[in-house]
Amino acid sequence: MTDHKGKLSPLLKQATGITAAKGEGAYIIDPDGRRYLDFTSGIGVTSTGHCHPKVVEAAQKQVATMIHAQATTVMNPRLPELAEKLGELTPDPLNAFFFSNAGTEVAEGAIRLVRQATGRPNIIVFHGGFHGRTMGSLSLTTSSVGLRAGVSPMMGGVVVAPFPHAHHYGWNLEDTTDFCLRELDRIFVTYSAPRETAAMLIEPVQGEGGYVPANARFLKGLRERCDKHGIMLVFDEVQAGFGRSGQFWAHQHFGVTPDAIMIAKGLASGFPISALAASEDTMAKGWPGSQGGTYGGNAVAAAAAIATIDVIREEGLVENANKMGKHLWDSLQKLKNDYPDMADVRGMGLMVGVEMRRDNAPDGDRAGRILKECEKRGLLMLRCGPYQEIVRWLPPLIVNEQQIDEAVNIFEEALKVSA
Repeated sequence: MTDHKGKLSPLLKQATGITAAKGEGAYIIDPDGRRYLDFTSGIGVTSTGHCHPKVVEAAQKQVATMIHAQATTVMNPRLPELAEKLGELTPDPLNAFFFSNAGTEVAEGAIRLVRQATGRPNIIVFHGGFHGRTMGSLSLTTSSVGLRAGVSPMMGGVVVAPFPHAHHYGWNLEDTTDFCLRELDRIFVTYSAPRETAAMLIEPVQGEGGYVPANARFLKGLRERCDKHGIMLVFDEVQAGFGRSGQFWAHQHFGVTPDAIMIAKGLASGFPISALAASEDTMAKGWPGSQGGTYGGNAVAAAAAIATIDVIREEGLVENANKMGKHLWDSLQKLKNDYPDMADVRGMGLMVGVEMRRDNAPDGDRAGRILKECEKRGLLMLRCGPYQEIVRWLPPLIVNEQQIDEAVNIFEEALKVSA
C-alpha cells in the first residue's frame, strides 16, 4: 500500500545536517540549543543577520495591518515607500522598479523587458553565470550542467560568451580580458548580429559559478559595445549586491553603470522579495501586462525590505562588509601560503571563495569534506563552482572580527583533518 503520510520530496537535498530551530544574528541554533556560526546567510539572504530586531518589528507591525495587498489589484503603501528608498541607492537614471518574489522571477522580467524595449530577440550571457531555475532564467544559466540536465530544450535566443576568469584559463588578467572581448566581437559576426541583440546580462561578481569578479576594463568594454549598438546592459546583482561586495552595488567597484539591475537575496533579510530596476523611460517600453504576479511585492516583505535598508544605513553595514571582508581575505591568504591545495582565494567584500584543487584538478570531494568537518565544529558554509570545488564564505554583513577569526580557525582545523 502507498504511504499517504506527507513527506518532503526526495529531490530536496540539504547541504548540512542541521535543523534550524532559531536564529540570532550570525548564529543558527538547533533544537538541542547548539549554536552554529552561519556563514551561509541562507545563500546570501540574511544580510542583517537572523531576526534583526528592527526587521522583526517592521514585519510584525505590517502583519497586524495588511498581509496581502495584491499589487496589480490595490496599492500596497509599502511598495512606493520601498521604491523611493531604493531610488536613493540605485544609479541615475534607474528610478523605476518592478517587484517580484525571487531572483529567478526578476530574470524572467528582465528577459521580457529587454526584448520588448528593443524589439530584438537575442540575449548574450556569460559562461559561468547563474540567473535562476525557471525556464527562461535557466536558459541564461551556465554555472553547472546539473541545473539544466533533463529539462532541455532551453529557451532560444541565448548566446553564451566567455567570462574573464583568468584563473580558469591560466592566463594573466590582461590577456584573458583581451580574449573575452575579441570573442564577444566574434559573436556579433558569427552568431548574433548587433541589430538582433537585445541585451548583455552579466553578474559583476559571479556567484554559483565560483565567486569570480569581473574587471573594470571588461565591463567598460561591454558598456562601449552596448552604447555603440543600442544594446541594453543588465547587471545581475542578486547575490553580489546590497552591500555584499563591500560597496552597495558590486558594479560600483568597476565604474560602469548598467541599464537595468536585478536585485533580490539581501533585500529583505530573509523575506521573499526581489526587484528589477531600470529607468522610467525603459520600463515604459515594456508591453502592458508584462509585469505582475500574485505575490510580487508582498506587503510584509516590502516592510522588511524597508527596515533592512534602514539597518544597513544606520549600522554602516556596507562599510563593515568592506572592513571585515579585508580581514577575512588577509586571513585566508595567510592560510593559502601553508596549504597548497587552496589553489585560489577570490571574491570581494564578504563574498569570498576558496578553490580547492589536487593534482592540478578541481577537488569538489575535498571541499565537501571540509564543510562537514566545519559543521562538526560549529561552522556552516556552502560550496559552489562547476565541480563544487569552491568553499564559499557568505557571513551576514553584521559579522565581527572575532567571529571571522573563529571561523578561519575552524576552517584551518577542517583543512588539516580532511586532507
